[in-house]
Amino acid sequence: MKFIKRFLIILFVFIIISGLSLGIYGYTLYEDKLEEQPLADKISDIRNDYYYISIDDVPKDYINAIVAVEDHRYENHGAIDIVGISRAIFTNIKNRGLQEGGSTITQQVAKNLYFLTEENVVRRKMAELFMAIELENKYKKEEILEIYINTIYFGDGYYGINQACKGYLNKMPNEMNLSESTMMAGIPNAPSVYAPTVNKEFCKQRQNKVVSSMVEYGYITEEQANSINQDFIDQIN
Repeated sequence: MKFIKRFLIILFVFIIISGLSLGIYGYTLYEDKLEEQPLADKISDIRNDYYYISIDDVPKDYINAIVAVEDHRYENHGAIDIVGISRAIFTNIKNRGLQEGGSTITQQVAKNLYFLTEENVVRRKMAELFMAIELENKYKKEEILEIYINTIYFGDGYYGINQACKGYLNKMPNEMNLSESTMMAGIPNAPSVYAPTVNKEFCKQRQNKVVSSMVEYGYITEEQANSINQDFIDQIN
């Protein structure tokens, strides 16, 4: 009994020390990135980009589709989502593979802004956490979501929804219908797989996932979901 108690104490201390070490390891990367370019300057550069678009100039269906499939509790949590992380871990263990991620939209923005080239995954994840907290402290949820739609990668060299709409659909973002919005919301999860120019069937399957998520979380009805047309995907070159 004493041995077990001592072992548990040692294990607890080890976990605490390891956690602190990883935290410090990630925090130094976070500090280095902010020293290279402060967050306010980074955001300013993005907003001054020619293709930057206001969240008010994209369909509400597109925004709802993103939130539904990427982070349906977005408005109800901070920089991280403990519930989402727990669910992702359970799902991945259950399916014996990496099928679901636990990163929030804010964490994805942090990664897109500063850590795309960081190869050390553990250090990057810790640094993303600190940067996500910084984002949540300084910007509103809608502002972070606006930055997200302007920085995510859609494949074929398209960054942001404005470029992607012009490239794939030959139209402005505000001209997207529900069918187009749900397709576009699905691509950034894995552009090398889901882009319509890469694999149209996978693109459609991902769109179906987006649509089912929108129904599940009350953004659209079953009737609206059944009305979604995928034929236009076959015409994208």
